Amino acid sequence: MKRITLPARPDWRDKARAVGFGFHVMYGEPYWLDDAAYTFTLDEIEAQIEEPSQELHDMCMDLVGDIVGSEESLDRLAIPEDLRDVVQRSWQRRDRHLYGRFDLAYDGSGPAKLLEYNADTPTSVFETAYFQFNWLTDQIALGVLPKEADQYNFLQESLVEAFDQFPKEPIFHFAAITDNEEDRGTTVYLMDCAVQAGHRVELLDIREIGIDAEGRYTDLKDRVIDRCFKLYPWEFMLREPFARELARSGDVFVEPAWKAVLSNKGLLPLLWQRHPNHPNLLPSYFTDDPAASTLTDYVRKPLLSREGENVTIFRQGRELVSAPGDYGDEGFIIQAYAPLFESDGGFAVLGSWVAGDRACGLAVREDRTRITANLSRFVPHVIMEYR
Repeated sequence: MKRITLPARPDWRDKARAVGFGFHVMYGEPYWLDDAAYTFTLDEIEAQIEEPSQELHDMCMDLVGDIVGSEESLDRLAIPEDLRDVVQRSWQRRDRHLYGRFDLAYDGSGPAKLLEYNADTPTSVFETAYFQFNWLTDQIALGVLPKEADQYNFLQESLVEAFDQFPKEPIFHFAAITDNEEDRGTTVYLMDCAVQAGHRVELLDIREIGIDAEGRYTDLKDRVIDRCFKLYPWEFMLREPFARELARSGDVFVEPAWKAVLSNKGLLPLLWQRHPNHPNLLPSYFTDDPAASTLTDYVRKPLLSREGENVTIFRQGRELVSAPGDYGDEGFIIQAYAPLFESDGGFAVLGSWVAGDRACGLAVREDRTRITANLSRFVPHVIMEYR
């Protein structure tokens, strides 16, 4: 694993605008870097990223049934008591799911370590599946990268295959906060994948979803919503006023309600309990576990948190860095600290994608601090063999 610099494509900004990638700049800062890349060998990708990611996903899926069947575990994960049956029935029906992204710490030596599983509303899917692949083919065509350069990236094909598993008859609605450019761009890209799989699709703002007299969710044309991808986290949905109708909604929403237990940081100590000393797991504990006090280098994370909010890193028992935010009321977990790959570009975290039930792609984001937050940058990757 290395970070390299190389010439940016002269027309990359025009190409970004042409495909709706307007959020290549976010919060006034560059988000996409066209003049840098992370390089890996094929062996690194296969042995250190792809195979462990598949195993981690299988381990997570094996754990879901035990979590949803345990009131103690649901308490630990702060799943609202009056809506636990929604989560439980979703798993009992085996509601279909779409995708997820593991965040991994890997510095080129030793096994990759799981930091968290973004199993509900992961973003950077368009950048990974589409724009970084175009970057690779362009850089090869320009002679910047060798012809044999490759990428760990069959995410788009895997997404189309995953969408193909859903029934084609009802309209597949897609809902997001549409005035957020990143959320809209991500959702529109996933709609395109669904169209490739043979679906009829419709975009709506999640705030526009209505409820008819029979308690069914409807769109702006008063059509019943039979299937709806929502780029909106379950921890929010379970606490919304319209959540009372979820019990009657069946398997309408994608991701399904059972994904609420995999996207929760409380998954991490439960995984560690099930698979202690697994090479790709970090020691993780709920804060009231006496074993948590044995860690001196650790990270405190809220059960529910996004973009690094309210995460604090401790070294030798002392606070090293923390991020502000609005999370933490539901509780925290403690996870052993794992160093990220560090370079002149900052600190890099690997995003390893799963679509359907298959590990299938890699995203790399880097941040100026050890906590990957909303100002992180997306850097493409390439597989190259070094002699």
